Amino acid sequence: MKLTIIGTGYVGLVTGTCFAEVGHHVICVDNDAAKVKLLQSGGIPIYEPGLEELVKKNVAAGRLSFTNSTAEGVKKSDVIFIAVPTPPQPDGSVDLSFIERVARDIAGAMTEYKIVVDKSTVPVKTGEKVSETIKRYCKAQVDFDVVSNPEFLREGFAVGDLMKPDRVVIGVRSQRPVAAMKEVYTPFNAPIIITDINSAELIKHAANSFLALKISYINAISILCEAAGANVEQVAHGIGLDERIGRRFLNAGIGFGGSCFPKDLSAFIKISEQVGYEFKLLKEVQRINSEQMERFVKKITDTLWVLKDKKIGVLGLAFKQNTDDVRMSPAIDLCQRLQKEGASLRVHDPKAMDKAKSVLSNVTYVDDMNDVAEDCDAIVIATEWDEFKKLDLDRAKKLLSHPIMFDGRNLFDRAEMEKRGWVYKSVGR
Repeated sequence: MKLTIIGTGYVGLVTGTCFAEVGHHVICVDNDAAKVKLLQSGGIPIYEPGLEELVKKNVAAGRLSFTNSTAEGVKKSDVIFIAVPTPPQPDGSVDLSFIERVARDIAGAMTEYKIVVDKSTVPVKTGEKVSETIKRYCKAQVDFDVVSNPEFLREGFAVGDLMKPDRVVIGVRSQRPVAAMKEVYTPFNAPIIITDINSAELIKHAANSFLALKISYINAISILCEAAGANVEQVAHGIGLDERIGRRFLNAGIGFGGSCFPKDLSAFIKISEQVGYEFKLLKEVQRINSEQMERFVKKITDTLWVLKDKKIGVLGLAFKQNTDDVRMSPAIDLCQRLQKEGASLRVHDPKAMDKAKSVLSNVTYVDDMNDVAEDCDAIVIATEWDEFKKLDLDRAKKLLSHPIMFDGRNLFDRAEMEKRGWVYKSVGR
């Protein structure tokens, strides 16, 4: 099929590339001329495992191309996916100005029937607004359909998530676009769920809010575990084996972050308020997440006493492993809190240091994780990169003024660390 993706961020670029990988012809549109030029030259603006190779493969095969012309994308495609940012506003609601602008651009370029698909995460009833906008600004007055097709991609695992999805949700107002949408997704061999548009839009926010709830739940359990002398990992394993619950998203730590969970949680609370329901449960999820970071910082201050003029090594800057994304990263938040207390930092991340430099200043960026501990008073693990499990603990112990580790991701075994002479503080153990 001939498809256009408007927006080449994490969602748009991965979606377009994977669509091309299964045989569709895809045009990716972005209004950032520098980004388009980078993509046309074979580079990619983000780190996502496996993505760069697929981009180069499908560009070479002629199935994937890039342009900054929305009109070109609309003219040459039957289905147009909107995958532009929907950033949060101060009150927790979603800024839909990018969606509105793209809808107007699509309307201005349409001269025949098109299917316009909301792939971005949007509040319920956005599809109705997109439809009204296109109808208002389409001078050709041609037929079209607006479809909701929410994404369920995890950064760091996005290629695998799209190539082998748990499900595909398609929200429609009529049956006309259903056959074409099924054709888009047939190569992925996934269950396809057809709903109304409003239900499809709610599914995404409801799913992300539930996963955030699971994380805050296990973080609350970690507090009980510490108070009772239990081990949160053993508790998580025990409850996760219940197939009704599942083990995923039951890892205690310093809280969730990134560009999705915090934003979607706030948006869902705001959406609920707008329809007359106060979602107190989700407000508690937010509170637990915020307090988890405060508890971890308190662990550090209780152990080191005064943080002013202390030097601390921090491993991890991305909001999670396998990505270079530092948006709303708990690791960045932690670093800034430590700096506020007067600590100086040596930091390392396998992929995110370049992007971190735009939001985290007055720190020493270190290329080798085994050098982070040099002349430091303690070392902190803030992101759950697998590489950090291979940290040379003997070398780090020699480099530190005293062998103290604050493991915010429970990467090491507590008993083994204490046996090796470390002052080891983790979460819920």
